[in-house]
Amino acid sequence: MTGSTPSAFSCTYRVLYGDTDAGGVVYNANFLRLFEIARTELMRARVCSYRDIEQQGLIMPVTECFTRFKAPAFYDDLLTLEASIAELTRYTCRFTYRVTRLDPGRLKPTLLVKGYTIHATVTREGKLVRIPESLYARLQPLVTASKKVP
Repeated sequence: MTGSTPSAFSCTYRVLYGDTDAGGVVYNANFLRLFEIARTELMRARVCSYRDIEQQGLIMPVTECFTRFKAPAFYDDLLTLEASIAELTRYTCRFTYRVTRLDPGRLKPTLLVKGYTIHATVTREGKLVRIPESLYARLQPLVTASKKVP
């Protein structure tokens, strides 16, 4: 992901004091929660809510994740969270993310974090199943040609 893509979904998030660590920066694991916020809002706005998926007896747990840290975020920063769908198979969906901040005096946002998560579709009992056709049909048009995050 080298820049925002037209099909990326974005929302904002204000860093809370509780998001930071003793060093005064956003604690690294909290970025996975920010990825989840972006992914949840992308799904709600463009596909369906996770509640709708759960009502079908399915869940989509994270099976793999990657995070590359580029610059720190601090208390009270207003961040832009971006999410897009980079890959879709009959069983999995790969979401990519960018977290940026617009700093005073800069025309271009500062990239703080980028990464991805891969989700499998499973039953509540943990059995891997195909993504239901109705859900697949709503996800497929959102797949971007995003470069894989190494």
